[in-house]
Amino acid sequence: MYLDPRVTTAVKVLVVGPFGVGKTTYIGSLSEIVPLRTEEEITEASEGYDDLSNMPDKTTTTVAMDFGRRTLNEQLVLYLFGTPGQERFKEMWEELSRGALGALVLVDPDRLDEAFPVLDLVEKFGLTMTIGVNTKDGMPKYDLDEIREALHLPDEIPVVNVDARDQQSSAKALITLVQHLMSTLV
Repeated sequence: MYLDPRVTTAVKVLVVGPFGVGKTTYIGSLSEIVPLRTEEEITEASEGYDDLSNMPDKTTTTVAMDFGRRTLNEQLVLYLFGTPGQERFKEMWEELSRGALGALVLVDPDRLDEAFPVLDLVEKFGLTMTIGVNTKDGMPKYDLDEIREALHLPDEIPVVNVDARDQQSSAKALITLVQHLMSTLV
C-alpha cells in the first residue's frame, strides 16, 4: 500500500513504555501495513537486566524499534514508532523522538513503578503524551483516577484503558492521543 497523494499531513508518534508492556503487540494490532519489527530472542545475556518474573512466556524483545502506519482519514496518516523498553536501549529513544509530536505511553497497572523512567524520558524530550493502561485481559483492574494519582499525572494528560491486542481498543487510545495533540497545538 502506497501513501495516497491526497494525504496532506503525516505525523510521527511514539509508542513507549517499560519492557514487556505490549508496545510491539499494540503496533501490530493497529498498523495497516505489515509492521517492521526488530525482535530478537531473549538470551542469557539479558539475565540480570530484564525481569521476566511477570512474563514467563516472553521469549523475544525489541532491540531497535517497531514501525507501523495508520491512516486516520484521507488527509492524515500516523507513523507509529515503538521504542525498546529496556534502560540499556534508551539512546534509541532520543533518535526516535526527533520529529515526533507525541507519545502513547503504555503502562502495566501491576507494574506502575516501571513507568516513571519512561515518563521522565517523554518529558525530557518535550513530547505531548497520553497514557494507555494496558488491560491485557480486556478487563480494567483499577480506576483510571487511581492510575493518574499513582503516576502523579496532571489532569490535562489523558489516561485511557487499552487492550493492545485489540484493534478497536488500540485505535481509541491513538485517537485520544491525536485529539490531545490537536488541543495542545491550538
